[in-house]
Amino acid sequence: MSFNRLPFQIDEEVAKLLALKAKLTENEPAAPQKFSLKTPKGTRDYNPQQMSLRQSVLDKIIAVFKKHGAETIDTPVFELKEVLTGKYGEDSKLIYDLKDQGGEILSMRYDLTVPFARYLAMSKISSIKRYHIAKVYRRDNPAMTRGRYREFFQCDFDIAGAYDPMLPDAECVKVVSEILDSLDIGDFVIKLNHRKLLDGMFEACGVPADKFRTICSAVDKLDKSPWAEVKKEMTDEKGLDEAAADKIGEYVRLSGGQELVETLLRDEKLKKIPAAVEGLEGMKLLLQYCAIFGVSDRVLFDLSLARGLDYYTGVIYEAVLKNDDKPKKKKDEETVGSVAGGGRYDNLVGMFDTKNKQVPCVGVSIGVERIFSIIEAKHAADKTKVRTSEVQVYVASAHKGLHEKRLEVLAKLWDGGIKAEHSYKTNPKLLAQLQHCEENQIPFALVLGDGELARGIVKLRDVTTRQEEEVPIDNLVEAIKWRLSARN
Repeated sequence: MSFNRLPFQIDEEVAKLLALKAKLTENEPAAPQKFSLKTPKGTRDYNPQQMSLRQSVLDKIIAVFKKHGAETIDTPVFELKEVLTGKYGEDSKLIYDLKDQGGEILSMRYDLTVPFARYLAMSKISSIKRYHIAKVYRRDNPAMTRGRYREFFQCDFDIAGAYDPMLPDAECVKVVSEILDSLDIGDFVIKLNHRKLLDGMFEACGVPADKFRTICSAVDKLDKSPWAEVKKEMTDEKGLDEAAADKIGEYVRLSGGQELVETLLRDEKLKKIPAAVEGLEGMKLLLQYCAIFGVSDRVLFDLSLARGLDYYTGVIYEAVLKNDDKPKKKKDEETVGSVAGGGRYDNLVGMFDTKNKQVPCVGVSIGVERIFSIIEAKHAADKTKVRTSEVQVYVASAHKGLHEKRLEVLAKLWDGGIKAEHSYKTNPKLLAQLQHCEENQIPFALVLGDGELARGIVKLRDVTTRQEEEVPIDNLVEAIKWRLSARN
């Protein structure tokens, strides 16, 4: 290159060289991007076997909800941040915030209760019995072995409306009992308490009113921590007088039934506190209705039950498996924890619509993720094979050249409402087709052959017994439906 060239000529040469380089490299494969093949922390994938188990659980739960007259709704997976903040007490720090995406400050929903209250206020609904099954999000450090995640399903049943005391509340207890019985995951107890009784108890013990919620949050940890640790949190971290903490300790060790209610109604400290008396009278009525519903042997009045969320105003519930109360065998052994919880929240709707009257609400949330983990572990221990599809009939061909006839038969079955499938090979081997039926627990196989088709029939094979019978093609749908109903 000549040193006598002008600057613009040098620029032109550089441009040509850059263009040539771009042309030479444009067809070169891009370097592979390095990334981690993993799900985000606190989340998981579900394979077909797991999804089949999960769906069977949800079907049983929904059947109970519908039996009690509930209808379903849905709400957005994210809400305006202002809708969620200030509703969860100390747990508000676990809300997932999103970046500003166009003028709205949004957060992922933390539960289904606050969005439900927003929905009632926004839609001017004063009474509804609803269930809602959807994913919620919590910025937690989850113990996934216990069915705790950052993304997980909640399964809620709520009754909204102004009704007579404890009638809706008792039905919620009955709903939880029916669901846990239907799922057959072990013996359980539904613990009951009342927020007004807790507040009255705190007042009687000398807790300042401005510390009720934070002390309630500490009491809520008694199911996971010993009293000594909870007391230390109350006094050292939350500034409660030690004498007041000791008085609280005397009450929260108590549990029982109607006899405990009667004993506490005679308590000299509590009977001077209107809130405590109101809570005890409510518990007395609730336990009476539970007896009528036949669930007295499933419930326990437990003064240590607190439910840390701020929005509860009345009765509170928590269902736990009884074997979960047993001591851990190993230091690092995990237990599942509660499998349902909820309570009454009469003031939450009014927080969104101050111009209109309050809409009293009560509800329960089934801990489906924890229930899933129990059932998955049980199936893994039993090595039980789970069906992952609902195919009722497999259309097989006995020899070559019958794939178009298979399509005709499939169309007839599908049009008749029968769940069916076939091989996507034109000439599959008969043994491979029958093995597919056995491996996937398909009840029946239709075997097509030239000789049978010429006579207007096909062979219907019971996959379990391997017995075969001839069925007329013209009567195929009716014959299969009859046999399917006979199996059920």
